[in-house]
Amino acid sequence: MDFTMAYYVVIPAHNEAEFLPKTLEALTAQTLAPKKVVIVNDNSTDETENVIDTFTAKNSNFIKRNHLSSAIHMPGSKVVNTFNYGLSALDNAYDFLVKLDADVVIPPDYFESIADIFQNNPRVGIAGGFAYEQDASGTWKRNHPMNKDHVRGAFKSYTRNCFKAIGGLKSAMGWDTVDELLAEFHDFQTFTDERLKVKHLRPLGAAYNKRAKFLQGEAMYAMRYGLLITLIASLKMAVKLKKPRAFTDNLRGFLAAIKNRKPFIVSAEEGRFIRKLRWKRIREKLF
Repeated sequence: MDFTMAYYVVIPAHNEAEFLPKTLEALTAQTLAPKKVVIVNDNSTDETENVIDTFTAKNSNFIKRNHLSSAIHMPGSKVVNTFNYGLSALDNAYDFLVKLDADVVIPPDYFESIADIFQNNPRVGIAGGFAYEQDASGTWKRNHPMNKDHVRGAFKSYTRNCFKAIGGLKSAMGWDTVDELLAEFHDFQTFTDERLKVKHLRPLGAAYNKRAKFLQGEAMYAMRYGLLITLIASLKMAVKLKKPRAFTDNLRGFLAAIKNRKPFIVSAEEGRFIRKLRWKRIREKLF
């Protein structure tokens, strides 16, 4: 690297006493140390706050913030609101910003590699590695969304310019998809590095409330996908997850959002761009 990039990390943590120590230990072992780490204790009822206190006592760049929110673990708005609360404790003196979950373990050179990615290609605005989860035999296997160019919301890094351009994170389900779409709208690229293997200690969505199953369809509505793209995306998701019910759950969520006149999270212009981009990618995969 030509110069040392400064980065901040914000970690929302709700009842993460079991996994948080490993996440924080991995941060303290980084070859490129974070300038600041804010861990937000979000209405935890276990020993999460005590874990945070242990690490803040030993690391001057670690900051604890307590946040009161609903005890119901729902994807989307809850985690983003908690992230934004932690973000409010920071200034803008960073080169890139990280949203990190409290149940992941990153390799020691993870953020040094992320810094290299950003420095070597100024157009890259979002970067990250790939998630690995343990199967029943204890083997770590890659578990990633359908689009391998997507960075999981559990470990996303944003350059300051990109984060500012997209207006930060949207407080809604689908925030970790619309951020990449808006990044493209503003001429930034998303980059995934297969060498960066992140251990995800809790299976995806395992702690979510049952009501969350309809939120994916609501998110597709909020991103202005339209019905046809929503149908295609939902079918693809159901096949990928091997869960036929995912298709109907998404459709029910989408139709309920129309009926209840839920707000959009992108402008009409951004919506047109997103639909055009989605159709382009669908055609590329078909032909």
